[in-house]
Amino acid sequence: MNLIQFIDSNGQRAVGSVEGGTARQVNDAASVYDLALTAFQRNIGLGALIAEKGLGATVDREKILAEGRMLSPIDHPDPAHLYVTGTGLTHLGSAATRDAMHTANSATTEVGLTDTMKMFRMGLEGGKPKGGARGVQPEWFYKGNGYTVVAPGHPIPSPSFARDAGEEPEIAGIYIIDQNGQPRRLGFAIANEFSDHVTERVNYLYLAHSKLRACSFGPEIRVGDLPAHVEGTSKILRDGKVIWEKPFLSGEDNMSHTIANLEYHHFKYDLFRTPGDVHVHMFGTATLSFADGIQTQAGDIFEIQEAQFGAALRNPIKLETENPVIVGNIY
Repeated sequence: MNLIQFIDSNGQRAVGSVEGGTARQVNDAASVYDLALTAFQRNIGLGALIAEKGLGATVDREKILAEGRMLSPIDHPDPAHLYVTGTGLTHLGSAATRDAMHTANSATTEVGLTDTMKMFRMGLEGGKPKGGARGVQPEWFYKGNGYTVVAPGHPIPSPSFARDAGEEPEIAGIYIIDQNGQPRRLGFAIANEFSDHVTERVNYLYLAHSKLRACSFGPEIRVGDLPAHVEGTSKILRDGKVIWEKPFLSGEDNMSHTIANLEYHHFKYDLFRTPGDVHVHMFGTATLSFADGIQTQAGDIFEIQEAQFGAALRNPIKLETENPVIVGNIY
């Protein structure tokens, strides 16, 4: 089962359940967040709650997307209580691009490895511990909150000071913290972890700056476990033509860390276990158009698709004008 959120023909929020490519509206449901909280309180599964509510009319996902009525598949009533975070150097092919970006400026270890390659090697050696033991912690970054999330189909803004506007096709885990302060996973979604790779290339210590950008995920949450092998396609379209296309891989068969290990090292912090908060945690990628010399421009459309996750995630790029920051005193 996949879940979507959208604005119905009456202008009201609605939730849809997708099975076998057919989407039907969930009765008496306005948000996935509220459904999940009810399931927690009643100690039943999300699927069981939806079955209890029942399904109504069939809805046309492509029409909803074309009309700009698709919402992100989960949100929070207070966007500041939705965290967007991520981990990098987690996929078996992810080190090559990063290392090429950082080699000229990065410090090296005593054996000549860049810090990027050292971190990647740590994941290869300790990211998949046996017997459920906790493995090595990954690279981690903060990306933003609910205010930085762009709905599927809507433009992703690139700030005026950005030096690059590049896609990162990833899988994101979707979580809500329950009333006992424990993370509860709803499922997974396709995500575009939009970043500024030119800024990151200046010095790997600029990674934190390069990640503070908008992002998009969805349109659907795939409820349940992540498939061991994920193989999708990432494209960039310009004026209706594909200017770049490449497959991307994810799932634990293609990763140097287990999902459980990445989840532990995120949620081990008390800060990230506040009841009621939503977490969208992105698990990294090994595929970037930037690595192939692509320079995006305003109006380009990112398209990320993987059949196991339903409809494609599409977002055009919007370049923002300068927004001056004026720091004032209150004394």
